[in-house]
Amino acid sequence: MTRRRNPTAAKEADPHRQREAKKYANPIPSREFILETLTNLGAPAGADEVARELNLTDEQDLIALERRLGAMVRDGQLVRNRNQAFCLVNRRDLIAGRVIGHADGFGFVRPDEGGDDLYLYPKEMRALFHGDRVVVRVAGRDRRGRLEGAVVEILERKTRTVVGRLYKESGVGFVAPDNKRLTHDIIIPSDRIAGAEQGQIVVAEITDQPTQRTQPIGRILEVLGDHMAPGMETDIAIRAHDLPIDWPEEVETEIAGLGSEVPEAAKEGRTDLRKLPLVTIDGADARDFDDAVYCERKPKGWKLLVCIADVSSYVVPGTALDTEGYSRGNSVYFPDRVVPMLPEVLSNGLCSLNPHVDRLCMTAELYINAEGKVTRTRFFEGVMRSHARLTYDQVAAMIIDGDADLCEKHADLLPHLHELYALYQTLHQARAERGAIDFDTVETKFVFNEQGRIAAVVPLVRNEAHKIIEECMLAANVAAARLFERKKMPALYRIHDLPNAEKLSDLREFLGQLALKLPGGEKPTAKDYAELLEMVKDRPDRGLIQTVLLRSMQQAMYSSDNVGHFGLAYDAYTHFTSPIRRYPDLVVHRIIKHILRGGTAADLDYSKMELQQIGEYCSGTERRADEATRDADDWLKCEFMQGKLGEKFDGIITSVNSFGIFVELDEVHVDGLVHITALDNDFYHFDPIGHRLHGERTGTVYRLGDPLRVQVAAVNLDDRKIDFVLAESSGKGGKAGKDGQGGRQSKPKPTAQAAGQGAASPQQKPASSKAGADKPAEGAKKPRSRNRRKRKPAGAAPTS
Repeated sequence: MTRRRNPTAAKEADPHRQREAKKYANPIPSREFILETLTNLGAPAGADEVARELNLTDEQDLIALERRLGAMVRDGQLVRNRNQAFCLVNRRDLIAGRVIGHADGFGFVRPDEGGDDLYLYPKEMRALFHGDRVVVRVAGRDRRGRLEGAVVEILERKTRTVVGRLYKESGVGFVAPDNKRLTHDIIIPSDRIAGAEQGQIVVAEITDQPTQRTQPIGRILEVLGDHMAPGMETDIAIRAHDLPIDWPEEVETEIAGLGSEVPEAAKEGRTDLRKLPLVTIDGADARDFDDAVYCERKPKGWKLLVCIADVSSYVVPGTALDTEGYSRGNSVYFPDRVVPMLPEVLSNGLCSLNPHVDRLCMTAELYINAEGKVTRTRFFEGVMRSHARLTYDQVAAMIIDGDADLCEKHADLLPHLHELYALYQTLHQARAERGAIDFDTVETKFVFNEQGRIAAVVPLVRNEAHKIIEECMLAANVAAARLFERKKMPALYRIHDLPNAEKLSDLREFLGQLALKLPGGEKPTAKDYAELLEMVKDRPDRGLIQTVLLRSMQQAMYSSDNVGHFGLAYDAYTHFTSPIRRYPDLVVHRIIKHILRGGTAADLDYSKMELQQIGEYCSGTERRADEATRDADDWLKCEFMQGKLGEKFDGIITSVNSFGIFVELDEVHVDGLVHITALDNDFYHFDPIGHRLHGERTGTVYRLGDPLRVQVAAVNLDDRKIDFVLAESSGKGGKAGKDGQGGRQSKPKPTAQAAGQGAASPQQKPASSKAGADKPAEGAKKPRSRNRRKRKPAGAAPTS
């Protein structure tokens, strides 16, 4: 028989009561203590029995307990059985997680606690939408060795509205979702169509969720417009991925009193940095400036100041503004607009380090020696004044090209910019010696005409100024993570785990075919990857090798458990430098302030469990943002290519699959599929290890990285698909030769960077093989439109 806790001492025994008391006027036992109590009971318990065990008798306490238990069910910490008793989730048999839908009708559950995804058969997906949270039981393994899941309980319905095209048949409408992960058509009764016309893009509200036997039913909320209207791609992406765009009334009320200048009272007690020539360095089109830098030479190296907008002074826990910021998770950058995490009065005003105005900041002061090692760090709250708003191109023109006019205009800043460049060179060398992986990739941006139509897709060129800021941000992020480690403080880390065993095995087999070997044994380090990249840098197939290395890596995410950052080769890493546009950075600032004010782990406002939940949620909003921007990008690329039907282009094979090959065009940086049925001169066999198709009769090989000349055959805007066929003439190695050696080898563009975003599950076919890259952004500058591709089931890259 399980021994019960003494109820008279139960409430006082909660080790987290101090934290709860800080958060609530009438605190009740913490989630951790409730879980411990249920564990001690050893059997399911109703709310009344839990209350007795916790010695809760006050009516307000009982109401608060009911709410907390309900929230714990919603978050997958508890399950409510048929008798309405609460049960612990048995992590071995019952798993809580998020549903990941697939366009072919099946799905996966990504466990909240991490680990392998569970496969859901189409029959399990009948009652589910992509994004729903569920508890599943392990039903077995399929023939491919994947864990299979069976739904036990639906914890949370994620899909409330759907954007798509309206179709009418026999007076009844149905909306085909634009998001291909949503495989249910929404039935719209004739009296709920609200005047929408056939083929228009609409937003439908789900009034009846799907079940095992019925389709979802809804009503038309909004007509977005006709199919090809300018800007429609972003409107669709915003609504398809349920991105919040309107500010709640409570938020508007809270920010109504904010002005454009920092009140004098807010500056008191802070270190005054206004006389230091701090500068912001961003893209020419940037509107919010969340970081400023200053560097000066010291006898043994340099002193670097990285000043970050002090968003935490304005966004306070428990406010509507904080709740909305958490809900959004991050800003989302589309080609034509931004959906910000915070209202403009903050993101472009009080929290933006605009030139020549006073701003509150959190500052990382780093002393770095001549070998690039950080010898001493200090964090403090400051007040600063940016002395100039510089662009990457301007800085590069001054310190690299010596532009006379710019050098004269910014003569007072020039010595510090040269010191920044010298420091960057030292840090970059230290990075190479540390073994951080540095993939060579190409990003793109869109150019629009006066009518808002896409005119061109052009590559983004990263110059030395980009890299200067990247290294400064990396150094500040590492310093913050190491502060948490020293203080043994619960925190939110940016982690990037080791490649998994299955992908490493495939990688080694592939490299073996090329007479190459990845050093490091069963647990290679980032330095082993970097050494291999250095070894093959002069080989004609270096791009192929780089791409396969990239796809072997895992996805980076936020977590309260520090496992280090594999791609950047750091033992501890976090995100500190962009609190305007990333909620995890805001949490990191709050924890640093807690430390600065003498706080301890025991009285921190966040428990380790809460930090883990924040990390999981924000990793999800990051993926949501990536998918939304990818959808908009793919739409624009399809729209651009509609005017190029029949034209021929040279390109590079960027992915090989059993159903065909994906080719990225050299000139326009758009990719599409050459379906295997278009390779009609032979029967082709797919080699997943060698990333190639091999002709049975002719021996012709199409391999990842080979050049190919193709012709645009078809464009499907609804499905974001571009189809190519082989061009009749092969001026640039129109097809690969025997064993992939006949064509000219060209450097292929890998699908993401050393720390790209939005990687798919190992078992899942991702919607795209390109994801937003963190290699520059891991340093924390504004994300850009990425050159992503649809339908590519190759593994995506990790985020940094």
